Amino acid sequence: MDAQHALADLTEISSQIQAAVVFDDKGKVAGSTGGNGEALARAASELLVRAEELKTGDSPLTQLEVATGEGSVFIVREGKTSIAATTGADPTVGLVFYDLKSALRSVKKIATPRRKPAGPRKTAAASKAAPRKKPAPRKKKPDAS
Repeated sequence: MDAQHALADLTEISSQIQAAVVFDDKGKVAGSTGGNGEALARAASELLVRAEELKTGDSPLTQLEVATGEGSVFIVREGKTSIAATTGADPTVGLVFYDLKSALRSVKKIATPRRKPAGPRKTAAASKAAPRKKPAPRKKKPDAS
């Protein structure tokens, strides 16, 4: 699903989200709601930079909420792609994060197609050690007539 479609679905299911944007680590906007997508992406990128400076530990920052009396800004980051959203005052924090993560996952499914997992590898020693057996013949079922 493209970013614009994912954001349309997000704003449809989450009445708390006022505006949202999907952007990469360079600030390039992939999709937004409303006309302030680039401004929201710049502000969210700046918040992520400042939060990275303040955090402790080595693990990367994956989610952030900045709250004021008037509303909140939520940011979820996965790899090089981020989604940011604004809400009114007193949002249901866990639900907003859940919705943002779901929207970001739906965008990333298209951006990074999954490879089919490889089967177990056979080694030369394993193929020589265990000869293949023939499957047992199937028994026929008697007719019901």
